[in-house]
Amino acid sequence: MPIFTTYAIFTVVVNKPDLVKIEGPLEADALRILRGIPRITVVAREPRGPDRGVDAIVRFAGSRAHVAIEFKRQANAATAWQLAQYADAHPDKPVLLIADRTTAEAREILAEHGVAVIDGLGNAHMELPGLLLHLEGHGRPQRPPASAAPTRLSGKAGMAAQTLLLQPQRAWHLKDLAHEAQVSAGLAHRVVARLEAEGIMAAEGSGPTRVRRVTNPTALFDLWAEEDVQKPTRTPAYVLAQSPQQLVKKLGASLGDKGIDYAVTGAAAASLVAPFVTAVPVVEAWVTATTAPDDLFAAARADRVTDGQNVVFLQAKNDTPLAFREKAKGLWVANRFRIYADLRRDPRRGREQAEHLRREVIGF
Repeated sequence: MPIFTTYAIFTVVVNKPDLVKIEGPLEADALRILRGIPRITVVAREPRGPDRGVDAIVRFAGSRAHVAIEFKRQANAATAWQLAQYADAHPDKPVLLIADRTTAEAREILAEHGVAVIDGLGNAHMELPGLLLHLEGHGRPQRPPASAAPTRLSGKAGMAAQTLLLQPQRAWHLKDLAHEAQVSAGLAHRVVARLEAEGIMAAEGSGPTRVRRVTNPTALFDLWAEEDVQKPTRTPAYVLAQSPQQLVKKLGASLGDKGIDYAVTGAAAASLVAPFVTAVPVVEAWVTATTAPDDLFAAARADRVTDGQNVVFLQAKNDTPLAFREKAKGLWVANRFRIYADLRRDPRRGREQAEHLRREVIGF
């Protein structure tokens, strides 16, 4: 098979709607989504002759390629990892995912593993020998997914997911998961059912000996990071210190002396558990949700500021961001997964630092 290193990059050309043509035995929902993409012409019909049995044919610039079609109502990070594993195992069979909705994390994973995707939001990414098609959509699906929303891995459910991530090789009884995650047995069951449906967990045995194991910790991690989005109250402050290192130590000692639970996160935490060559202009720390701002200022011996802060106190609706905090160099830091998630949302080189943390500390 020849190796192609040059791609034709197509841009929107209004008077050439058939730059890419997809034809095959496509279902109505898949047709609806494909017909909403401006640069794609779609033909619904059974392939004939040597093409029989192929899901679809993609035609472009005088060439064509056979692709396998996968349709989903929604595609998240877990869905993406399932397709990525299939694509890695079948490198000679291109896969095209068509979905009502896809998440940004899912699209990134799919692109990294060469899986094409087109969704009802107007996103499209397809790489074939001789073709690179990419569109970023900003719309809404023409029709909302019919299925009920699954249990999102946020809040208390997110604590169950983090419990599994912290011990990814363990065989879990539901009651043990509920106990260690400090959630109800019912919620633990719903989380496990969701992860089994996503292909991330699998059951072994039956009756009292029945246990569940995580089969793909990478997919679980990406799914949790995608769904456990915190929107904290942010309280800026300024603490006098000669260096970022002194600032972190001073802040931790001050809060600890006053009995305020805290967990340093973001770049400051990463600098403690996975040193990275970067500046730490602002120290972010999760603190207990019920602590009043004035008490935080007094405990940390900090000044209230509106700009020029070097400390930001983060408070969620509850104390789940403090769950599973760890000690590093004598200070409380958020657990490694929370640090990663917080870094990913930091515009100051956070994503780069997050991936460094993932490689050096998390490992999957």
